Amino acid sequence: MSKSARSEPYFFLKTLVALILLVGCLWASQWQFNRGLDRQERNSRIESHVAMPVKPLESVRLNPASHEWQTIITEGVFDTKNQILLRNRYFEGVYGFELLTLFTTTKGESFWVDCGWVKAGKNALTRPELPSIPTGQVKITGRLRLDSSLPRGSFFAIPTNSSTGLISKANAQGANSTEDFYLDLLSGSESALTPVVPAALPELSDGPHMAYALQWVFFGGLVVYGRFLIRRDVLSSKEL
Repeated sequence: MSKSARSEPYFFLKTLVALILLVGCLWASQWQFNRGLDRQERNSRIESHVAMPVKPLESVRLNPASHEWQTIITEGVFDTKNQILLRNRYFEGVYGFELLTLFTTTKGESFWVDCGWVKAGKNALTRPELPSIPTGQVKITGRLRLDSSLPRGSFFAIPTNSSTGLISKANAQGANSTEDFYLDLLSGSESALTPVVPAALPELSDGPHMAYALQWVFFGGLVVYGRFLIRRDVLSSKEL
């Protein structure tokens, strides 16, 4: 052991703690940096897919992951007896729901369609006012979404009875939906199919991840500098 190491109490322990903190800061910085890259990649993918030309559902349904966020068009019927209200959805600060309605194409494919935001009732027992959805055959245009973004497991919507047709407990990824995608409704062959408040695109900002990555590097520098100051102060005190 060197003389300088012996002159500082707990030299190796202090150095070990500093190294552990430094490694932790560098790991956190890399983690935030990679999250930032993933966020940029996601934003770029959404922007490019939204700008793609409209395609029929049949041309993209076999590989929905490669066409998520692309606008597609299809034809079929809504099943208004199978509807779900996704809670905790806000629009301009007002509490409400996203209304999902089961849709079956002329080819027999069934999936959920997000028919947009609806304002909640005055209390938890009050049924919200739902948009009128045509029950006959219609054409719809919407953004293709993967069902992985839908809630998993049973969740509470609102109490149901024979007049509402709403499911009080349901799984948006349950047996009623046989496809691994759903649609954000944009418009349709009838004016009633254009949502007053359609499902919004996610915020396409890069977020704070790159700034956080630099922040963790700065914290790592502080650890090194702090260890240096402790070492210097101990040695200075020994010389007095």
